[in-house]
Amino acid sequence: MGIYEELIERGLIAQVTDENEIRNMVNNGKATFYIGFDPTADSLHVGHFMALCLMKRLQQAGNKPVALIGGGTGMVGDPSGRQDLRKMLTTEDIDHNCACFRDQMSRFIHFGDGPSDAIMVNNADWLRNLNYIEFLRDIGSCFSVNHMLAARCYEQRMEKGLTFLEFNYMIMQGYDFFRLFNDYGCNMQFGGDDQWSNMLAGTELIRKKLGKDAHAMTITLLLNSEGKKMGKTASGAVWLDPKKTTPYDFYQYWRNIDDADVIKCLKMLTFLPLDEIKKMETWEGSELNKAKAILAHELTELVHGKDEADKAEAAAKAVFSGASSENMPTCGITADELSDGSIDLISILVKSGLCSSRGDARRNVEQGGVTVGDEKVTDSKKTYSKDELQGDGIVVRRGKKNFVKVIFS
Repeated sequence: MGIYEELIERGLIAQVTDENEIRNMVNNGKATFYIGFDPTADSLHVGHFMALCLMKRLQQAGNKPVALIGGGTGMVGDPSGRQDLRKMLTTEDIDHNCACFRDQMSRFIHFGDGPSDAIMVNNADWLRNLNYIEFLRDIGSCFSVNHMLAARCYEQRMEKGLTFLEFNYMIMQGYDFFRLFNDYGCNMQFGGDDQWSNMLAGTELIRKKLGKDAHAMTITLLLNSEGKKMGKTASGAVWLDPKKTTPYDFYQYWRNIDDADVIKCLKMLTFLPLDEIKKMETWEGSELNKAKAILAHELTELVHGKDEADKAEAAAKAVFSGASSENMPTCGITADELSDGSIDLISILVKSGLCSSRGDARRNVEQGGVTVGDEKVTDSKKTYSKDELQGDGIVVRRGKKNFVKVIFS
């Protein structure tokens, strides 16, 4: 089985421009391909997971990845699938976010100077200093407004009012592919299925300007059984940066996904052999829980390394068995956060990330969803002293599966 056939078997491929040509290229290690990442935050998140895994799979098959960082397109913001205008970031924020991505990507792909080693490119290099009139004459003339308005990527924004700023995004992404094709020999673009219109804009621009063929392939979006994008929790996105989402919380996210999503995620996101995953398709009950634990460990190891994955697994087992809390995620409370030597439970829930806001925390407490130690706490004004937080601290639980050890630090 070639890598292309494996991608199909894993349910990863959504749309392609020329199946025979793309199959030949990726199976024989002839693809120099790019995937774009706009720096909307200082960390990648689960929404980028599919793309990173695809880059790893294709590099292992001898193909060359180009990680395109959107230092230029990030100043506009991708309107795909959006109902509102993206937050406008400063140039300084964008540059900072771009600098944070390489280390996280290095967990998945190898950067270097070899024929299949990955390179990182920033489209700020050609987009930020464009001459507007020259760009309109040279590139804008290749795009049909009628065709652009019919594109799926603008669909939701058209309902509330698409800005001219956002309207330019497709042209900019098409120009990215043109520059990468010209400057780096990049002959393929991969991306999420919601990017299909933008990707075709690039292949068409290359054909019109250079008379040459380039190719595009979209990967299936990571959706749960309800059709919603995966990677969101009550407290926000599931990040790849351990400072934003701890390895334990990352592990727990995958350990707690719906039963209906387990096999799909094992196929799409892990590198376990397909034969091994297929054996799990008939698992039920406790065996299915074992499959969830396998999924959680595999993905945590991929993002954070084996040691952190082992610790997260041990912490999860300890919490549910009532054993040691040694590897449990920890929230430190400083002296500055104490008032008269104590801190209220609501502040602890928000600080620890167990709840997204004080209102959310108050609702969870008053509805009986919070436990401290072995005691269910329903008093939203409950406080804990510095002495109680010394040593091993206290274990705070929201619901059945979200835990944190709170200590004075």
